[in-house]
Amino acid sequence: MSMHDPIADMLTRIRNGQQAKHQTVSMDSSKLKVELARVLKEEGYIVDFAVNTHDSKKIMTIELKYYHGKAVIERIKRISKPGLRVYKSYADLIPIPGFGVSILSTSKGVMTHNTAKKLSIGGEVICEVA
Repeated sequence: MSMHDPIADMLTRIRNGQQAKHQTVSMDSSKLKVELARVLKEEGYIVDFAVNTHDSKKIMTIELKYYHGKAVIERIKRISKPGLRVYKSYADLIPIPGFGVSILSTSKGVMTHNTAKKLSIGGEVICEVA
């Protein structure tokens, strides 16, 4: 069975893994997923991630982060979907309530809405994390 939205699958695996109190979650790797994991690590939402090859297939493992037994990621939501892409200009990027960030795919790479606003570039809003 083919997967229509691998990014939504990644976000769901992270959400479900934290609800089940798992230390790590694994999934197939892609360049966009690695960049999303990089941004999540830079922003302090995950501990680390690694990409390994298993039977000529790249597998990404994400080490989830907890603080006093509670998941650091309270909310992770897919915004732009294959059926409805969501693009925003840098002027339309607003802060997320609850100290969260939006992650965008821009012409300069994957970054948070704060970085995109500083560079005055917009892009596709992939997800929101808080």
